[in-house]
Amino acid sequence: MIHPTAIIDPSAVLHESVSVGPWTLIGPNVEIGADTVVESHVVIKGPTRIGARNHIYQFSSIGEATPDLKYRNEPTQLIIGDDNVIRENVTIHRGTVQDQGVTSVGNHNLIMAYVHIGHDSVVGDHTILVNNSALAGHVVVGDWAILSGYTLVHQFCKIGAHSFSGMGTAIGKDVPAYITVAGSPAEAKTINSEGLRRRGFSSASISELRRAYKIVYRQGLTVDAAIERLEQMREETPEVEPLIESLRHSERGIVR
Repeated sequence: MIHPTAIIDPSAVLHESVSVGPWTLIGPNVEIGADTVVESHVVIKGPTRIGARNHIYQFSSIGEATPDLKYRNEPTQLIIGDDNVIRENVTIHRGTVQDQGVTSVGNHNLIMAYVHIGHDSVVGDHTILVNNSALAGHVVVGDWAILSGYTLVHQFCKIGAHSFSGMGTAIGKDVPAYITVAGSPAEAKTINSEGLRRRGFSSASISELRRAYKIVYRQGLTVDAAIERLEQMREETPEVEPLIESLRHSERGIVR
């Protein structure tokens, strides 16, 4: 399962079922879980913990130190969950002590070629980061979000659950849950209704979320006033809760 040309530090801990391809380098303080496949020419540096059943493709750099000029070689971490696909030439950097010291990627994510995940970012579960999308430092990506190709996300932005960005979107503010954004700079367009249908949301729920979108974006309300209106929907439409929470916890302001 381990190609003879692979270089693996003696302190690295690999489950016996891990497969490692030729010319891959795995450094100290790396843990890799069961049935994970690491293809050829991958570099994994620690401290990094990778879960089970991940597939990491060639030429990816996983767990490298951040180029952030404040970084002084502190022992920060990268934590990757289970069942992720990390395609060619992906770069994922460890965290910094200026944040939580950890960059984290959840479970069941598809991270496509040339994606960059910057230091201290948090990627949830079931996301898709399409080719050449890039997260600057301290970005949070919610569950089921999809970032289309060449999407760029500014530092400290939050991307809400079930949201969607169009190709080449430049995101400089927070994207609330369920919202489709596009353009440079990003603008809100509509609810991600197609994504919601694919995930089993009922037609009635999607219709109510469209109404919620209009409250936030079409009635000229402040964010606080929109939250008050959305809270009135919560009892009959519990699906609106992630939208309320993403608005309430926005610190950079929301994409308009």
